[in-house]
Amino acid sequence: MADLLRKPFGTHGKVHEITPQSAGWRYVGFSLYQLRAGESAAEATGGNEAILVMVEGKARVTAAWQDWGVLGERMDVFEKTPPHCLYVPNGQDWEAVAETDCTIAVCLAPGKGGHEARKIGPDGISLTERGKGTNTRYINNIAMEAEDYCDSLLVTEVFTPAGHWSSYPSHRHDEDDFPRITYLEETYFHRLNPAQGFGIQRVYTEDGTLDETMAVSSGDVVLVPRGHHPCGAPYGFEMYYLNVMAGPRRNWRFQPDPAVEWIMERDAK
Repeated sequence: MADLLRKPFGTHGKVHEITPQSAGWRYVGFSLYQLRAGESAAEATGGNEAILVMVEGKARVTAAWQDWGVLGERMDVFEKTPPHCLYVPNGQDWEAVAETDCTIAVCLAPGKGGHEARKIGPDGISLTERGKGTNTRYINNIAMEAEDYCDSLLVTEVFTPAGHWSSYPSHRHDEDDFPRITYLEETYFHRLNPAQGFGIQRVYTEDGTLDETMAVSSGDVVLVPRGHHPCGAPYGFEMYYLNVMAGPRRNWRFQPDPAVEWIMERDAK
């Protein structure tokens, strides 16, 4: 079985640390901090750029020689309000001091020195509906292709109602053949409401050389090195995930699974 499902290695402090080396790929890194009020976290970005996402809670953040003040507003991610985020270029340091209990995601990818440090959100981020029927979900785009905030990173939040599917119809972005398709590695950081529930994520290729179906718990991370990657929220449990994508170019182009492409074509009418 491929090692695509990563459980948190604790409940406090840094609870996830995924590097290209540990994931077996080249571009995406992801860390997660669970801090109590008064505690701090700090990192040097090195060769990476970073987007800090205040998933929950509030923290005072300094980065790139600037004091950015207190970031964060929502105390429960399922409030679905726009997140407070901070872009930190490569070659810089950042530090966050928790004002309340908080969850901070650190999204990482190679930096090229092409963008300055900046706040992202909550202004300019609005919850957007996508899909039809039980494929309806709600998106907070943090830094996708239309937002020229980063050198490599593509970052978004998705809220999937109970009983619905997401990242569906199944699609892949695992070839470097722009504009037909782009190569993007991807991580999913999952949360569930209520937290004791579970969700389902499948990662598979059309030829069957990779085919893993995972029960994800709240706080898990799923790696998508290639292939299609739909996920579902069972009846009674709402699903949130934070996506981080990166590859050799900052464009999101995908190809649907031929088996379900008809659904995409039908819903586009």
